[in-house]
Amino acid sequence: MTAYILLEIRRTLRDTTFLVFGTGMPVLMYLLFTNLGGGGDHDEWKAYSMVGMAAYGALASAMAIGTGIASDKSLGWLQQLRITPLAPGRAVTGRAISGSVTVLPTILAVLLAGALGNGVRMAAWQWIALVLLLWAGALPFTLLGIGNGYRLTPQATGVVNVACLMGLAIVGGLWFPLTEFPQWLRSIGEFTPAYGFAELGRSVVAEHAPAAGAPAVLAGWLLLFGGYAVLSYRRSARTA
Repeated sequence: MTAYILLEIRRTLRDTTFLVFGTGMPVLMYLLFTNLGGGGDHDEWKAYSMVGMAAYGALASAMAIGTGIASDKSLGWLQQLRITPLAPGRAVTGRAISGSVTVLPTILAVLLAGALGNGVRMAAWQWIALVLLLWAGALPFTLLGIGNGYRLTPQATGVVNVACLMGLAIVGGLWFPLTEFPQWLRSIGEFTPAYGFAELGRSVVAEHAPAAGAPAVLAGWLLLFGGYAVLSYRRSARTA
């Protein structure tokens, strides 16, 4: 599986256009949101917005992996992969690990924009913890994107991924605090993977442990999306 992971990492890093725009858009959105209007004067708001936009960028990069998988499927790459002795679970795991390469640059770019562009100041351990938690916490979304890529056509994958991305980002409170939502929508949002994901980062900024349910919710979605990705891989083998 190591050889497969290294191969996919090399293929990912060759797509410089995706890496540039995938990291550039969240940074641009963060700087615009925090420097337009009255909210840009509050340092705490800039820090929390930084976490939310880093989470959003990581989510977008993670799910975009599915579009590449759908394209690979249409080109026959998955048929070649199935000739190897790689089991479905190991194939999905390897693709998820290699896909994490595209997530890390986005997280680092947004955090650098917060530190250098908006003057966000935190202790060294907080910056390190933010990177590690956001990087690891993006794994459920990577698996969701992978599952969509194995199951759908390239065109359908792109549409479904965007719909999932926007829905999760809004309802999960990545752009706007859940406190601004009606109570019924807030209750739903607290059980979304995006909320649990962002809560990990926000707890680091606030220097306290995350809400008790956030890691459990994220772990539950990790298992659900992981099962979906494996089932989609097996289904693609039957329909190819």
